[in-house]
Amino acid sequence: MAIGYLILQARTAHDAVPLNGVRIQIYDPLNNLLYELTTDENGETQKIPLETLSKDFSQNPYYTGLPYISYNVRTQADGFHSLFVSDIPIFDGETAVSPLTLIPLEDKERNASQIEISVGEPAVAMQTPRNPKSPSRETYVLRQVVIPNPITVHLGSPNSSASNVQVSFPDYIKNVASSEIYPTWPDSALRANIYAIITFALNRVYTEWYKSRGYNFDITNSTAYDQYFVYGRPIYDSISKIVDEIFNEYVRRKGQNNPYFTSFCNGTTSTCQGLSQWGTVSLANQGLSALQILRSYYPKDIEIAETDIITGQLSSYPGSALKQGSRGLNVQTIQTYLNRIRKNYPAIPVITDETGVFGNTTTAAVKKFQSVFNLVSDGIVGKSTWYKISSLYTAVTRLAELNSEGETLGIGTVPPNSILKQGSRGQDVILLQYLLDVISEYYPSIPPLTQDGIFGVQTAQAVLAFQRLMRLNPDGIAGSLTWKSLYEVYQGIEQNIPSFGPDSNITEYIVQPGDTLWAIARRYNTTVDILKSLNGLTSDLLRIGQILKIPTAQTTPYIEYTVKSGDTLWSIARRYNTTVDTLKSLNGLTSDLLRIGQTLKIPTN
Repeated sequence: MAIGYLILQARTAHDAVPLNGVRIQIYDPLNNLLYELTTDENGETQKIPLETLSKDFSQNPYYTGLPYISYNVRTQADGFHSLFVSDIPIFDGETAVSPLTLIPLEDKERNASQIEISVGEPAVAMQTPRNPKSPSRETYVLRQVVIPNPITVHLGSPNSSASNVQVSFPDYIKNVASSEIYPTWPDSALRANIYAIITFALNRVYTEWYKSRGYNFDITNSTAYDQYFVYGRPIYDSISKIVDEIFNEYVRRKGQNNPYFTSFCNGTTSTCQGLSQWGTVSLANQGLSALQILRSYYPKDIEIAETDIITGQLSSYPGSALKQGSRGLNVQTIQTYLNRIRKNYPAIPVITDETGVFGNTTTAAVKKFQSVFNLVSDGIVGKSTWYKISSLYTAVTRLAELNSEGETLGIGTVPPNSILKQGSRGQDVILLQYLLDVISEYYPSIPPLTQDGIFGVQTAQAVLAFQRLMRLNPDGIAGSLTWKSLYEVYQGIEQNIPSFGPDSNITEYIVQPGDTLWAIARRYNTTVDILKSLNGLTSDLLRIGQILKIPTAQTTPYIEYTVKSGDTLWSIARRYNTTVDTLKSLNGLTSDLLRIGQTLKIPTN
């Protein structure tokens, strides 16, 4: 029996918030419990080995069964709806990384329901014929080839009432490739298929195939119209690494700019005038490169082009990799981004190198970031690492900005009495847009929007999406029931998301006589470097009365303190703003007597 692997990642808000302590169970096809796991501070489990079939089956076009074994995953976390992902295909020698996007409960009282996702078989194994529509010559086109980041995917046929989701373009391509083909195929076959998938999507965007017809999405997940996408499915390591390398490259004909219409089908149960997915395996086994394979199905004058125009990115890739010894503004940018990201991902080590100098600590931070996000952990900031760092920095800062806006708006607990609809304007519209914007960070089917105080088409679409999600009357009007539901969802986010609110994982400490950075770091289970970075310190010197920011884990309601000569319960309680009774209760003490060297638990709140 062959072995494949599974890693599970529980995160939310476009990966900006890792979820620690999430409980995960893995079941075999007969519903036998195999593993019980808990996520770490990065929201991730260890790599789990699982039995499957030999890769020989997935490389044989004449094998009529499914060439893998499927497993099921149940996920539970306090304050979130549970998630059940079924039929996860595990392939011989492949590592599948499964994203577990958890949805917060609407409020404290509501019982958790179970959200279900069925991954199912890849499109290459399906019997259904494909008939994607090719754009006509008259179709309006954009002036440049642009990577839409995020891309909006409709989870059904174009005219269906299915919801839309927005995902980053690289993640979309990884998902489609993992949903379309087998990850065990030869490298050049995988690359040829991935080029076809990228180009097909960019053709839809370039020709505005759906937008020009009045739809509010870029592409569908229907194989009758486009290419297969399964929201929430696992991504295979072999596919992920190739996509990271080529996600902004596409197929075009020489002398033309537009992405070629790269239609494809499996080539066995379904044939077409485009690429044969199974045929790429045969050609790869004959030693053909990805481009040679593509030229076997498309015109001989096609070539691979590249675009650096990527929407939603704060800064473009500088064009060459950054590594140890590099200097300059681009290095400073990466250092700034990583130091901000580590507030949400504390496993990333602090960078203490000189600003703009790529030294040892920058290398260590890059390597850890790459490890956390399933990139090649080489400490080099190439194209894929640059864009992932930029994308995550955008997500974490966006979340912080929204949290800050909420404080400025003063949301309160009582919804407005106003009834808002298209054409409405004013402060209540800004409040409505803000609530929807926050909710869109945690509920993938709610589109983000601009907070301009004008209830236009964009706001109406967000209201409709929210009403459908909450099973309200989808009239696009924000009345009393919609306001009530918006507040319940928003308050649920406040209550259940670990990092909601500014610096929610930070406590403050007043420096006392005799304190040192080393002693404080030891007491709060952190490091001197982290304290210096968090507080902007350039030396180890402290002054009595100085206020320090101290990182605290959300799951730990106390810190530990070592009793020193002269300490009493009363003096310790006064120093830490608590009471003697609280200390005695937390530490199981029956008297006020203390001994030097004794460890006490101190409540962090």
